Amino acid sequence: MQPLLQASINLPLLHQGKVRDIFDIDESTMLIVTTDRLSAFDVVFDQPIPQKGAVLTSVANYWFNKTEHIIPNHLTDIALEDVLSKEEAAQLEGRAIVVKKLRPIAVEAVVRGYLIGSGWKEYQSTGSVCSIQLPKHLQLAQKLDSPLYTPSSKAAVGEHDVNISFKETENMLGTDLANRVRDVSLSIYQFAAEHALARGVIIADTKFEFGLDEAGRLTLMDEVLTPDSSRFWEKDSYKVGHSPQSYDKQIIRDYLETLDWGKTPPAPTLPDEILQKTAAKYQEVQSILCT
Repeated sequence: MQPLLQASINLPLLHQGKVRDIFDIDESTMLIVTTDRLSAFDVVFDQPIPQKGAVLTSVANYWFNKTEHIIPNHLTDIALEDVLSKEEAAQLEGRAIVVKKLRPIAVEAVVRGYLIGSGWKEYQSTGSVCSIQLPKHLQLAQKLDSPLYTPSSKAAVGEHDVNISFKETENMLGTDLANRVRDVSLSIYQFAAEHALARGVIIADTKFEFGLDEAGRLTLMDEVLTPDSSRFWEKDSYKVGHSPQSYDKQIIRDYLETLDWGKTPPAPTLPDEILQKTAAKYQEVQSILCT
């Protein structure tokens, strides 16, 4: 499979995100193409991660189907061949899906089950994560007593997401919808965390995106529980107080933290070894979770 940084097909481009290109089909459906583009610290890189788009699509579709008992999702039964030419469908096979058009909710629903990343940094400074006070003397990568819901605003490409309080989400969405987004996010996380743990994978944290369908029903969209949207750790090597072995782009994050780079465009050039190691981790967690 050839690396894909940008899809070029005979459909109108609706939106180009950090990783996904979205194309218009008709009034009720659209095409999402997951490219091999890399995004880290909300910056898009010029170098692809081999087969990343296919892995993300496969993993997301697996979880969309697994979580249907909790919440409906944006998937349809429409085949690529029904909306693309034969050549286009072949080019995008395994990395594109036809989905329902939804009214997006402008909140990223972040759930944290372990103390890591920006949450760990904030805890060290303030004793809290996203203004939620936590017990004293917690350690790096420690499991939290209960998962935290820490929403953020959705940033434009090249900008950083901003953590917001639950009260702010109530102001944005209304109390009822804000509560539904929080409760469903926690339910999906808890279900998926148990499912993954039985396969030797810890889901440390993740983020979800939602929209509303024509009937106003809350619907899961975009991607779900992929190596791009989640931190996946090896259960067998996990140890509190140590940075765990991961199945996601933490390899890239760790490398970037060693550079004198302000986490703003332009992105630095990554060694091929780092890209290949990341691709291998993505494929490994796909084989563990999706079989």
